[in-house]
Amino acid sequence: MSRRSVEGQVVVVTGAARGVGELLARKLSARGAKLALVGLEPDELKKVAASLHTEAEAWHADVTDHEAMARVAEEVRERFGKVDTAVANAGVASGGPFVGSDPVSWRRVIEVNLIGGAVTGRAFLPLLLESRGYFLQVASLAALTPAPMMSAYCASKSGVEAFAHSLRAEVGYKGVRVGVGYLSWTDTDMVRGADQDEVMRDLRKRLPWPAGKTYPLGPAVDRLVAGIERRSHHVYGQWWLRGMQGVRGALPSLLGTVGQREMRRFEPRLAAGSPQRGLVGAGGAADEQERGA
Repeated sequence: MSRRSVEGQVVVVTGAARGVGELLARKLSARGAKLALVGLEPDELKKVAASLHTEAEAWHADVTDHEAMARVAEEVRERFGKVDTAVANAGVASGGPFVGSDPVSWRRVIEVNLIGGAVTGRAFLPLLLESRGYFLQVASLAALTPAPMMSAYCASKSGVEAFAHSLRAEVGYKGVRVGVGYLSWTDTDMVRGADQDEVMRDLRKRLPWPAGKTYPLGPAVDRLVAGIERRSHHVYGQWWLRGMQGVRGALPSLLGTVGQREMRRFEPRLAAGSPQRGLVGAGGAADEQERGA
């Protein structure tokens, strides 16, 4: 589809205090959009909102909380009068072998990434139906390619991809477009936090090109902005991810074979223990602080 200007449109972005969400808000504001920023770090969200070029306001809310997100949606309507686009971006991650993993952190990844995306959709779809708007669910390379040491994250991102595809079939005839955004390893606090675990970092380095490298944040977010302007069904933060769609059926078997080989290689180091236990990165720390974990 051709690009539509976002000038004057109201865009909701969850997980907007840092990383992908923050830069997406900045780039959309620079194009004239009004921003409703949602997340768990009120001070950081207010700083982002105050620095934008256009009208913006911050809401402190947990995306897994139905009542809180419904309240946010109503307050956004009161503040801006409408919502044209909602971006379900909030996410957390944990890493390490499933056996012996922290069950609370593992479950929380599913809750924030998958249930949080659905709660965001439930809260804002009534407004998007009114505006015939656009819902963008941020997924990941992890939705296309299963990987060892990332069971919760892969499960959650596969889930939100399926959720978005199902939702598109339900609401498309009413004028609401639904898209899925795919990002590979992108330079954010989350990825840097995951890299603090030596085994996770070294395992990723052994992935074949181009899947193993970390990509700059700016170009990836530019692609998300273009996807929002086009109201695209699929948005790829890195150019090569589009090609993964054609071979994804073969990836579980391939990764199963390669993954077993690599896990055998890293087993002595895993047996010695890994310092990483909870959610990774500054966003994960904020989530744990919010819950008193």
